[in-house]
Amino acid sequence: MGAPEENDAALLRAVAAGDQAALARLYDRHAGWLQLRLTRRCPDPEAVREVLQDTFVTVWRSAGAHRGGEAGGWLWTIAARRLVDALRARERAERYAPVPAPPVPSAEDGLLDGMDGLEYGDVGTALGRLGPELREVLRATVVDGLTTREAATLLGVPEGTVKSRALRARRELRAALVRVAGRPGDPPRPVTAPPSSPRRPLGDPA
Repeated sequence: MGAPEENDAALLRAVAAGDQAALARLYDRHAGWLQLRLTRRCPDPEAVREVLQDTFVTVWRSAGAHRGGEAGGWLWTIAARRLVDALRARERAERYAPVPAPPVPSAEDGLLDGMDGLEYGDVGTALGRLGPELREVLRATVVDGLTTREAATLLGVPEGTVKSRALRARRELRAALVRVAGRPGDPPRPVTAPPSSPRRPLGDPA
C-alpha cells in the first residue's frame, strides 16, 4: 500500500513500471478536479466521462514520459487535448450524419467561468478589463496550454483569429497591468496560483 505522503512523481514512476494500484491512487487524487474543469468546458457529462477515462489510459501508457514533480499540469494538458479530440470527432460525426443532429452546446459556454489560476492579484484585475473574446483565447492558450490549432478547434474560430486575438490580448493586458499597478513601469504585485494550472507565456499563440 502507498504511504499517504507518496507524491505524484513516485506514483507515476510506479505506474510506468506497471503498478495498477498506483494508477488507482493517482486517479483518486486527481480525477475530481479534472472532471470539474472538463465540465466547465463541455456540458455533456458522458463526453466528460469518456475524456477522463481516455486521460488516465494515456497516463497508463505514457507515465514514463513525465519528468518529475507534481502531475497536475501534465494531467490537465493531456485532458484538455483529449477534449479537443472528442470535439473534433463529434464535429466530424455531425458533419457527415445523414440527418442533421441537434445543436450541441458549445464548449465555450463554460469557458469563461474564471481563469483558473490567473484570477489572483493585479493579473486577475487586468484580465477583467479585457473583452470576453480575448479572455477566452488567453484561457485556451495560457491556462489550458493548447496550441493555436487546438485552441481554434476548441473555440470554433480560424487559427488566424486565435493568433490575432492572442497578440491583441497581450497588448491590452500589458496596458491594463500598468494601469492597475498605479504608474508606468511598476511591476504587478506577485501572483499566487494553484500548482495544478499548466502555463504558457501570456499571449504565446503557438
